[in-house]
Amino acid sequence: MCNQRLLLPALSMFFAVLSVFLAVLAMAQRPAAAEGAPPFSIPVLVVRYFPVKDENIDISVTGDVGDPVDVVRGKTEKLTGEIVAALEEGSRCRGFRDAAATPKLKYTIVDTIECLEPLPTVSKLFHDVPTTDYNAIMNRVGIRQWVEERGVKEVWIWAYHGGKVGLWESNMAGPFGDISNSDRDRRDLPVLSKTYTVYHYNYQRGVSEAVEDHMHQIEALLNGADGRDHTQRKDWPSLLFWGKFVGSDGSNKIIHPGCGWAHYPPNAEKDYDWNNPRQVPTDMDDWKPDGSGEKKLMGSEPWQGQSLKWFIYWMQHLPGPDNGLRWQGKALTNWWRFVGEFDTAMGDHATLTVGEK
Repeated sequence: MCNQRLLLPALSMFFAVLSVFLAVLAMAQRPAAAEGAPPFSIPVLVVRYFPVKDENIDISVTGDVGDPVDVVRGKTEKLTGEIVAALEEGSRCRGFRDAAATPKLKYTIVDTIECLEPLPTVSKLFHDVPTTDYNAIMNRVGIRQWVEERGVKEVWIWAYHGGKVGLWESNMAGPFGDISNSDRDRRDLPVLSKTYTVYHYNYQRGVSEAVEDHMHQIEALLNGADGRDHTQRKDWPSLLFWGKFVGSDGSNKIIHPGCGWAHYPPNAEKDYDWNNPRQVPTDMDDWKPDGSGEKKLMGSEPWQGQSLKWFIYWMQHLPGPDNGLRWQGKALTNWWRFVGEFDTAMGDHATLTVGEK
């Protein structure tokens, strides 16, 4: 059973489609607005799945977690607070050198719903194990009211993996489609009039693995805004985000040291190469799209070879408001807008740059 304060039945498909249509129509008819002023508010609903057997997590269900429920509950509460702190710290533009930098994102835990039962699952083609049934979870918690009335933008699911169930690190639904680190199946979440993103954490792991889910979601959003999804791989090096900021190509490796991405710092030679001491010349700390920034030798010292510190360090390099950067005659926008106010950005047809040449 799920212990929750609010549970609403799903409305009919007709009203779901109608609400999305009206939301898109309203956005299309209004004039383009200026970028919202950060910090952007991110209300979060936390959902925890604890399959219980004799006051313990049922390891026959999870595959690798069998601790007492109270222990796992306490762990998820602690990790939730640490995730909030890390994401807000990462949104401090240039915080790696500016102690006065303020967060561009503000996370608020609106409520927590706890389900003392296994994850609902569904069979899916080409998957070796059952996949998490996100439709069932969202309908169970009454997601429509949380998103459309309470303003929730993200749902954080605490559960398990253990080779027993498939999951997506991030998943999205809303009037502008699914831009996420998933297979982007538009049928696997209820589509509402506002966008929400679902993050699925594994409570056997730690805060770094959870924040990495957000790293990949940011990459998906910025690649989407930059047009990578419909650009041939051979042309990826010419893209502003993936080619110039990250410094990668169709191989996903670093071909010229820029700012890197989740798995690849500028000096990385393979996936997850966060502790590589190799020194490479990079303009990461003075990144400019045209490559004119000051280059200096960099190894893993700035993030002390630790994945979580790397994620925070990387996020702090994303262009924020009033960044003063230009690409091909156009000013760079506040890239945090795609995380903080996705629907408004999409309704305004926002991209990574603005202005005429």
